[in-house]
Amino acid sequence: MSTTQNIIDALKNQGIKADSAQLQLINRLSKITLNKRMFNVINKLSGNKNLGIYVWGDVGRGKTLIVNEYLKQLKQNSLKTFHYIDFMNTVHNQLNNFSGLSNPLRHVLKSLIKECNLIFIDEFQVEDVADAMIISNLLKEILDSGVKVILTSNAHPNDLYKDGLQRQKFIKSMHECVEKLDIFKLDSGIDYRTRNIIELDNDKKNTYTDNHITKFLKNNFAFSDDHTSEVQINNRKFKCKISSNNFLWIDFLSFFKEPTNSKDYKEISNRYDWIFISNFYECDDDSADIIRRFISFIDILYTRKSKIKFFFNDIDIDSIYTGAKLEFLWVRCASRLSEMQMYEYLTNDNN
Repeated sequence: MSTTQNIIDALKNQGIKADSAQLQLINRLSKITLNKRMFNVINKLSGNKNLGIYVWGDVGRGKTLIVNEYLKQLKQNSLKTFHYIDFMNTVHNQLNNFSGLSNPLRHVLKSLIKECNLIFIDEFQVEDVADAMIISNLLKEILDSGVKVILTSNAHPNDLYKDGLQRQKFIKSMHECVEKLDIFKLDSGIDYRTRNIIELDNDKKNTYTDNHITKFLKNNFAFSDDHTSEVQINNRKFKCKISSNNFLWIDFLSFFKEPTNSKDYKEISNRYDWIFISNFYECDDDSADIIRRFISFIDILYTRKSKIKFFFNDIDIDSIYTGAKLEFLWVRCASRLSEMQMYEYLTNDNN
């Protein structure tokens, strides 16, 4: 069976029927050949755009999911996978280790490509001037070595590092990289994550344990088993269930007991594509501070049209707060909680 069909079947097993744009991406990935390094160098010298692919498109279209399924089909150990933030942390750490040597970036390159045929960098983004200069030069060296590269991003290469310092120098250097890659836009279509999250409510089961939620998140978001259970927001650390690159799962009971504020909620809204909240419980006026923070949190996320999923389980929205002090504010919040679960809210183009 072909690699393409294997990927399609793997997606079907996760309840995802690939649309036409996703099928095109699968086909393009399947054409990447992991030849021996020498053949890769010949491809490069001949101008062959078979040195890798740069995939860009909207959030939730399945870029990471499809690439990961492709990598599984390769069944090779000579692959290295990074989230962009982890990749840059690795590079900076190694630059520090090689700081006393001549041309430390060259030593970083050798370490990265050692016994490696392909490097995948997920959620590629450039926001820091130092990173901009490092990544553009390093990518060029990786491609020149013959190692294949797969990049996924929400932005076209020409839109990276907008308004950044020395951007023209960065763009020129990046152009030398991306001209060797297949640039593929995964056009807008069904946001499979949103669809699957909406369909959760169609499940007959109305109680979701931590194991249920973790399994669901693993099927819909790419995150490693060593994910953190702590999130840093505005230079303060808070406990959470899972903090990943594109979603945050928090515990209602523990998170809103902490002295969080509107500035923190805005940071969460800016940083994450999805927020999940579980472990709701009934509060009265003895827990008014918790409810006050939660109302503020909902007000900010609702105004910003952030995507959020509540695991209420067997507690009714009206039962979350039974006190009197905040009754007027709570009525509005309860209405928003109901609306934020609706199809129209979650599929709004502004979300």
